[in-house]
Amino acid sequence: MVDGDPRTEYPLGTRRPDLVRTPSGLALSDLTLDALRASAISPDDVRATPETLRRQGAIARAAGRAQLAENLERAAELAGVPDEAILEIYTALRPGRSKPEELETWARRLESELGAPRVAAFVREAQEAYEARALFARDAS
Repeated sequence: MVDGDPRTEYPLGTRRPDLVRTPSGLALSDLTLDALRASAISPDDVRATPETLRRQGAIARAAGRAQLAENLERAAELAGVPDEAILEIYTALRPGRSKPEELETWARRLESELGAPRVAAFVREAQEAYEARALFARDAS
């Protein structure tokens, strides 16, 4: 996904703005205060697109920053997930809020329904860490 040398493409918004588009297809140069005042852009237009996040991830990976690349690749998957679901997942991942089967349900939903296999793997990794540290919700009995 990197068109050239990552050292010359990063940051995309500055060095390769031609590669950055809004979710509705506007060019980065179209995001101006005048456009905002004229209601020509919406709140969704200031969101990163999955394509831009994947491109940033590829640049990070090419630069040897594997963890940053993984984070950006997960963010690319989450860009298509409804906000309400993200908030529910965030709440479920807080220590003491969920049981193992609830996190597994989220992982399966992320894979099959929401198209986010990397995020599903992250939820399963959290599930294992919570199990090892006894961080799951306890029954109120």
